[in-house]
Amino acid sequence: MSNTTENDHDQQDGADPAFPYADRRDFEDARRGFIATIEPAVIRGADGSVVYDIDSFRFLDGEGSPAVHPSLWRQSQLVQQHGLFEVVEGIYQVRNFDLSNITFVEGDTGVIVIDPLISTETAAAALALYREHRGEKPVVAVIYTHSHIDHFGGVKGVVSQAEVDAGVPVIAPAGFLEHAISENVYAGTAMGRRAAYMYGAALPRGERGSVGAGLGQSTSNGTVTLIAPTVYVTRTGEEHTIDGVRIVFQMAPGTEAPSEMHFFFPDRKALCMAENATHTLHNLLTLRGAVVRDPHAWAGYLTEAIETFAGEAEVAFASHHWPTWGTEHIAEFLSTQRDLYAYLHDQTLRLLNQGYTGTEIAELIELPPAIEAAWNTHGYYGSVSHNVKAIYQRYMGWYDGNPSHLWQHTPVEAGTRYVEFMGGADAVVEKARGSLESGDLRWAAQVLDHVVFAQPDHEGAKALLSEVLEQLGFGSENGTWRAAYLSGSMELRGAAFGTPTNPAAADLLAQLTPELFFDAIAVQVDGPRAWDLDLATRWTFPDHDGETYRVTLRNGVLTAARDGKGEVSLTVTVPKSALGGLATGDVQAAMAGGLLLDGDASVLQSVLGVLDPGDPNFNIVTP
Repeated sequence: MSNTTENDHDQQDGADPAFPYADRRDFEDARRGFIATIEPAVIRGADGSVVYDIDSFRFLDGEGSPAVHPSLWRQSQLVQQHGLFEVVEGIYQVRNFDLSNITFVEGDTGVIVIDPLISTETAAAALALYREHRGEKPVVAVIYTHSHIDHFGGVKGVVSQAEVDAGVPVIAPAGFLEHAISENVYAGTAMGRRAAYMYGAALPRGERGSVGAGLGQSTSNGTVTLIAPTVYVTRTGEEHTIDGVRIVFQMAPGTEAPSEMHFFFPDRKALCMAENATHTLHNLLTLRGAVVRDPHAWAGYLTEAIETFAGEAEVAFASHHWPTWGTEHIAEFLSTQRDLYAYLHDQTLRLLNQGYTGTEIAELIELPPAIEAAWNTHGYYGSVSHNVKAIYQRYMGWYDGNPSHLWQHTPVEAGTRYVEFMGGADAVVEKARGSLESGDLRWAAQVLDHVVFAQPDHEGAKALLSEVLEQLGFGSENGTWRAAYLSGSMELRGAAFGTPTNPAAADLLAQLTPELFFDAIAVQVDGPRAWDLDLATRWTFPDHDGETYRVTLRNGVLTAARDGKGEVSLTVTVPKSALGGLATGDVQAAMAGGLLLDGDASVLQSVLGVLDPGDPNFNIVTP
């Protein structure tokens, strides 16, 4: 399955005639059950700023563009459908009010909310639309299907902490809180910067800019919140009845998220597949960065769902895209999705055991015709190319076994040497221009990248690389590849945009466990600056059952030992309300939140003084 065409004039020429464009069932399903939407289709914050602009994608109503792969245009048209939809009687979804879907399940007295989007503003707008057409039903429960931010960040737009404290349950799979927080704390800065490329956050909407991310149109940029779960699902087959609604759960850890679950509503014959069966090939290693996902486990849990629920289900819906109706269609859809991940896993293992490297396997693998012919297997969000490399990485790591690759130069040092070998920057740029004109965009990008890293002030190299990346973007069937290429092109032209969104929201930081808090501090310690420090402190967390830790900073390493013995020069008492401020190094905010210091307060300043927070604006396409 091709991810890009290499025609640099008309990307419509890249359409594969074998693609089943005459099959319109997806369009029928994407519109099925439509009730209403909002006009204008723009969601704003309390200050009037735009949080999510659905109308900005109205250009997709047209017939396509030479600057967009026709298959991606089709997918974006489908995902652009927005508003309130009936899935079955008693189950409703609001789609395209954010990257993900929010689902409302009606009970005896109120409504259960599934996956309340990224931002409180978008979640509140979705709930308001639902209530406008289904009545003022109170929220009686919230379910998080998994631990990614687009499935919990808007929770305080549908329910308050006070309501949860008063008894409204928040249900999540085991391990949810740890994974939801750690992903945004450990490598959150780097992930956020790279996500800006992946989702095209700063790209203009239009045929030469953002057309959607394949999984959803874009991410909202409102207020991110988190309410900790009050009920954890721990085993497959576990059943809960909420407001008269029976739900049977299936655990699916280590799939699209490290903490994830599916569930079935037996009285409504409805199956929720979370994010493990959508109308695209998903990511095994997302371009923003993450721990590599397990396609073998993913396929296994899909098999279990098929065997357990598919024969009874009459509709299957997910946290993205549109539902699938009909028992036979559900079985076909889930089986095709299962076969897709299993095939990529098994064939990558077969070829790596024959000595092929990840980049080689990515060029060798072809999907079986029956899988290739299904629209839901196309790489709009994940891709065969980068998923195969992820599988290789999962099993073999970064090293491909060739000792020539064991100790290579950095991009700047390698670029300098390549350019010198190839006759100098001007000569390389001219040769790359020839590659562009001949349609070899991949090679043009590769050699121009060396020039830019060797001589970042070479305007001709940056301009030509920007053009090459733009053409690669125009030819990509994958929404995230397109966004990455066009974002790189934008920044090469001087429009640096940094990280438009901050994943480390106050509500997430406030939910840090003591262990995660210390981990978050430890990964910021500037080792060389801390080499000569030998400090010992004691930390008490009254809102975490009074847990205490002896924390040392020695040899540039911060170590926390629960109930650790030994003398200390400072005792720090950290209530939950002070965690967020302290995690960001804002001592004044932490003190306002109740932080107490007993002993030599300068010790805390010494620890905070050697922290080196991440840079949300680090360079990507330039050194």
